[in-house]
Amino acid sequence: MKTKLKPGTFAAIMIIAVVVAIYTLMPFFLVCINVFKNANGIVADPVGFAGMSVSQMAANFKNVVNNSNFSFWYAFGTSAVVTIISLILLALFGGMAAWVICRNKTKWSSAIYMIFIASMIIPFQVVMLPLISTFRDVGNFVGLSMLQSIPGIVFAYCGFGGAMTVFILTGMVKTIPYDLEEAASIDGCSYEGIYFRIILPLLRPSVVTVTILNGMWIWNDYLLPSLMLGQNGRVKTLPVAVQAFVGSYVKQWDLILTAALLAMIPMIIIFLIAQKQIMSGMVEGAVK
Repeated sequence: MKTKLKPGTFAAIMIIAVVVAIYTLMPFFLVCINVFKNANGIVADPVGFAGMSVSQMAANFKNVVNNSNFSFWYAFGTSAVVTIISLILLALFGGMAAWVICRNKTKWSSAIYMIFIASMIIPFQVVMLPLISTFRDVGNFVGLSMLQSIPGIVFAYCGFGGAMTVFILTGMVKTIPYDLEEAASIDGCSYEGIYFRIILPLLRPSVVTVTILNGMWIWNDYLLPSLMLGQNGRVKTLPVAVQAFVGSYVKQWDLILTAALLAMIPMIIIFLIAQKQIMSGMVEGAVK
């Protein structure tokens, strides 16, 4: 049953929505208009349209892509590899964990689930320094560098992203009838077959949701890569590589904002394509 809002209430909601939208989109708007300016134009008038030109935008893009200190394509490839591998592992093992937690009605499964939930409220700043020292010790123990390496940063993202992934997918697994698994088991399907042939396909909406949410976080993250990969390390993601344009005394704002826009474009495109899937996955996992 639809509730009809009063004209005054509807107008107030629309005004609040417009204000929130303007506030949210303002940083993106500033980035978009300033890529058309040079550094002096940005400093002189960062919020105006004076000094904008298409030729300056082309020059900014060219300077960013061809800059040897920035290494755009190498940083782009590193970010893509880290993001894709992390998302595959999170979706695969997060779904497994959610399935096992839901189907095993024991105190241990409930305790593990609560540990996942509790870890979501721990601020990252609390574990920053212990994380680096722990990864250094683990790397020395196993003989594999966990710092300044792609495997190390992927392992860290799987750890920090696992809690939200399990939380969302657990809500979706609860909606899947257990009769489907019993029927498959009677027909001789193994546990692996039940998961990959029945559970995982039915989890697709929620898997897409957590993949997009985790993907935007991993792709745009700066703090964790800067700690684990270092500012001057050989392996750099896009957010860390942008630091090359920031000096002690000079900040190349034209190149910084252009590089930021280039880094945002892939996630914007993916979000616009999959936004309906994201909303449906969130609703199905939360309501049913």
